[in-house]
Order: sequence, then structure tokens, then C-alpha cells
Amino acid sequence: MISINNIGVEFSARPLFDDISFVINKNDKIALVGKNGAGKSTLLKILAGLQSPTSGNLSVPNDVTIGYLPQQMEIADQTTLIEETRKAFCHLTALKEEIEKINQELCTRDDYESESYSKLIEHLEFLNDRIAIEDGANMDSEIERTLIGLGFSRDDFNRPTSEFSGGWRMRIELAKILLQQPDVLLLDEPTNHLDIESIQWLENFMQTKAKAVVLVSHDRAFLDNVTKRTIEISCGKAYDYKVNYSKFVELREERVEQQKRAYENQQKQIADIKDFIERFRYQATKAIQVQSRIKQLEKIIPIEVDEVDNSRLRLKFPPAERSGDYPLITENLSKTYGTHNVFNGVEMTIRRGEKVAFVGKNGEGKSTLVKCIMNQIPFDGNLKVGHNVKIGYFAQNQAQLLDENLTVFETIDNVATGDIRTKIRDILGAFMFGGEASDKKVKVLSGGEKTRLAMIKLLLEPVNFLILDEPTNHLDMRTKDILKSAIKDFNGTVIVVSHDRFFLDGLVDKVYEFGGGKVRENLGGIYDFLRKKNLENLNQLELSSHPTNQNKNGIQDEPTTESSGKANYAQQKEIAKIRNKAEKAVAKYEREIEELETRQKEIEAKISAGDASSDTLNAYSEIQKQLEETMSKWEIAQMELDEL
Repeated sequence: MISINNIGVEFSARPLFDDISFVINKNDKIALVGKNGAGKSTLLKILAGLQSPTSGNLSVPNDVTIGYLPQQMEIADQTTLIEETRKAFCHLTALKEEIEKINQELCTRDDYESESYSKLIEHLEFLNDRIAIEDGANMDSEIERTLIGLGFSRDDFNRPTSEFSGGWRMRIELAKILLQQPDVLLLDEPTNHLDIESIQWLENFMQTKAKAVVLVSHDRAFLDNVTKRTIEISCGKAYDYKVNYSKFVELREERVEQQKRAYENQQKQIADIKDFIERFRYQATKAIQVQSRIKQLEKIIPIEVDEVDNSRLRLKFPPAERSGDYPLITENLSKTYGTHNVFNGVEMTIRRGEKVAFVGKNGEGKSTLVKCIMNQIPFDGNLKVGHNVKIGYFAQNQAQLLDENLTVFETIDNVATGDIRTKIRDILGAFMFGGEASDKKVKVLSGGEKTRLAMIKLLLEPVNFLILDEPTNHLDMRTKDILKSAIKDFNGTVIVVSHDRFFLDGLVDKVYEFGGGKVRENLGGIYDFLRKKNLENLNQLELSSHPTNQNKNGIQDEPTTESSGKANYAQQKEIAKIRNKAEKAVAKYEREIEELETRQKEIEAKISAGDASSDTLNAYSEIQKQLEETMSKWEIAQMELDEL
């Protein structure tokens, strides 16, 4: 569909990448990966037609549509959320206007037998078929489904877009792109501004509705669930793997090992040649052999090893004094802004050594509670920080506290102690400050670079209670692994605010869910919480009449009477019945989709053979409509089954 041919890009005469070639096929789901600065975002801009390569070319058919979501964008508009989102369907409005224009022209003409009149009729039929195929009548329902999936509420629909924060406005742009259903979706870090529920919705959309996708993301779980092909940009070259990200990591390790062996063999060969040249340089009888070796040396193309592997680098927090048994206790904690209640009645007890996650939709109070703990904002109720607690706090504004007149190296050298001082260069390299970057002044760093530097600084300070607010937003996957390993080894207490499921998996043993003005405690890891949440959603729909008890934390417990065993059995039996019904519905719709797709291909074959009659085109439109309706029914049935 899209062909990339020998593309190269240079900045200030320095090559970013060179001679990159690959093809994006229909329905490909591609993860574009590589270390920061490798050229991923640049390649997306080239694919989107926003930047030209220094060399090579891009071949895109005229009828292929492309949707592009960059990491950052300037958004300026004066409309409501629903009006702005409807702009995704502006092409349908243009089609309707063209149809109206043709109808008006036909009313004034009487040359019914002329060729131009026939062509006008054919074009009118084509436009009507286009609208029927795209099913413009379902526009508002599609908009509503997409906006709610991305975390908006119906109350937001008539709010001016200027009231939304930058992260929410990025969601608006993402909604518009998804609604356009382009042939190729180019998404640069789409999950940075999404909560876990919205990420799961986007995953489902990518799996069931999106066509071809090229995706840049540092969210490993998202990549694994969406993509089936991985293209890595490394050392200026592209490596194409027909596997998802996790499998790619395994294959990449094998490739790097092969590169290392080839590099070592080449270095030995170079050393042997140089040794021969030095030994016989001044012997006349060896002059021809020496010249031959010199030419041989000049022809050798150096083998590059992709990058230094920092995955084994282990960071350890410096020892800190032991805190009390209960670093944090809240009782009836509430926070309001004017008439808006963020949360109320929060009862929370965090014990020493616990690692917990704060999760929930954006704007539900996760960061607000953290600010209450840090005593940065006033609140109602009781909040007690335990005895001898030393908090290490990481927030997005943490970068503003760095001394801008120091270099990157000096910033870390000033807080490093003991053996860690000998590993400062390695640590900086692991967090993408290798080589000359470590000598940069803090004041010239980008916002993301300052955030990473603040993270390193925090890792080296002696604390016994870590509070991390979205710590992974500016980290690549290898650096996330290093940070996760350091936190797992940390013997203090940890609160992590994050939407990164892979990062939280195996790290936390308790999850606090924020939503609807409440904070609910869930024991277990992040995937235990997600499974439980889906089951609770089902119970609310199907079994809402069953009574439950509440503990003092406002958490629903199972009934504790003798009848609870019977109730649980009846509940499980009811769930099994619902699951069986859902499985049958999914299978039924899958059979119908298969039959419709077979009929669709038969009609497409007729059209390709030259049969473009009205009956054939109408039949094609009808099949398209039936297929779309059946796909929607299948999607709903599959989502219900997934919840079970």
C-alpha cells in the first residue's frame, strides 16, 4: 500500500538514518521502535507527508488516506467538544453539498441522451454510494461511542474545547482521527495522555476497527496487544520483524549477540592487519604486501553494535533510616474546589514496605491526593505521615527544582555517594545521557530531559517513602526496566501514580482506584484489579440486586452470612450461563461476517471485471452496510465476552 524506498535523513550533515526500505501493507499493525533520537518521530512525519527525506522516496497511492497524531501539537479553536469532533466528518458534508449541486444542475437540463448528462448521472450514483457505504446517518452515535471510549462524559459534549487541558485536547484530536477511519493510522505516543480504561478501549478499537497502523509507544503491554510486526530503527538502519514487541526483544538479543561476535572478529582482523603493516612497513621486500594490507584496511566497513546494553545495570537506593510501621494513614479525607468535590471520605492505611498504585481516569484526584500527602494544598479530614518518614517525591514539576547552571554530570555527582560514584556515567547512559550529553548544562535541556534527570537525582537520595507521579512518561522501555528493578529492590514504601500496566505488573501489591469521588482499595496486583473490575461491571449489570457489606474503607466485601456460599454458587452459575450465551453470540456473528465477506469479494470481482452497473454497486453498498452492522454487533458481543 505504502512503499518506503531507500529513505535517508541528515541533520546538519550528520545522518540520522540511511537506506531504509519497507512496505506498509493493508491491515498491517506495526510497532516502530528504537532508542530516543533514533528517528522514529521523523519517520512518522515523512510517512504523513509533513517532512521530505534527504534521499530516497515514498510511494503513496492517491486514494490512500493517512491520519497522523504527533506527540505535541498546537491546537487553537473556539468550538464545543461535539462541534470540533464533527469536523472528522467534514468530507461527508462536502459530498452532500456536491450531490445537492448536481441535483440542481439536473433540474435545469433536458439533454437526457447526451454523454455529459450520462456522466453526471454516473457521478451522482457514485457519490450516493459513497455516502451509503460510509453510513453518514450513524455519525453522531459513532462520535458518542468514541468520545466516551476515550474518557469523556456526555456532560463534556457541549463544553468549549478551550476549557480542556492539553492532554484532553490531544484526546479530541485522537477521536477525530479515529472517526475518519483512514487507511493508515500514524500514532506517536498516543497513550501518554490516556488512563488505563481509555488505553484498553483504544486497544480494542485498534484490534477490531483500525486498518493499517504504525505506532510509536513506550507502553509495552499496549504494543503487545495491538501490533503483530515490529520495525526497529537502530544505528541508522531498519530491522523488520514479523512478530510483536515481546518476541522482538528475544530476537533482537540474538541479533545483537551476532553483531558483537562479528565486531570482535573484525577487530581482531583489523589488529592483525595493522600489526603486519607496522612490522614490515620499512622492509623493501614486503612493500607490495604492505600496500595490499593498507588497501584491505581501507575497504573494511566497520561493524556497528546497535547500542550499549544497559539492561543489566542495577540501581540501588542508598540506605535510609527505618520508618514507622504506618507511613501513611488517612481518615475521612476530603478535597473540594469550590462546588466540585474531588473525593470524600477517603480511608487509607499504608504499611511500611507496601508498594501501591493509584489508578483511575484523569481528573479523578490521584495527583490531588498526592499533593495532600505532600502538604502542598489544604484538605478536610485527617492525614498522618508516620514516624521518621523521609519522602522522595517525583512530579512533573520536579524538573523546575534543578539548578540550571550545573551540568548533567555535576547534578548527579553532587548527590551520588559511595560505590555509586564510580557508575555515574553508566547510570546517565541508561537514562539517555551518554557521551557528550552528560556535559550539557541543565538550562539547555528539553522538558523531557529535565524530567529524566530529576528522576535519576531522586533515585540516589536516601529516602524510605517514594511517591512517583507518572514516572515513566519520558522513559524508553529499557530505562523503565531499570527503574522498575530499582523500585522492586527498594525496601521502603512506594506509591506509584501510573497508567502503564506493564510497569505496574509485578511491582505493586495493592491498587487504589479513584473515581466518582471515592477511593476504593483493591488487594492484589494491577491485573488482579483489572480482572476484578470487569467482573464487578458485569455484576452491576446482571446481579445488582445481590446485597453486599461495606467495610470502614468504603470497600464492598462479599456477604459473611452462612448463605454466602449458596449466593456465590448461584452467582457463578448465573455468570456461566451469561458467558455461554455471549460465546454463542460471538460465534454466530463471526459466521455471518465470514459469509458477508465472501459475498463482498464476489461482488468486488465483478466490479474489477468491468461490471459497474447500478445493481452491482447497490448490492455492494448493501453488503458494506450489513457488514458494518454485523461488525458492530460482533464488537459489542466480544466486549461482553471479554468482561466475563
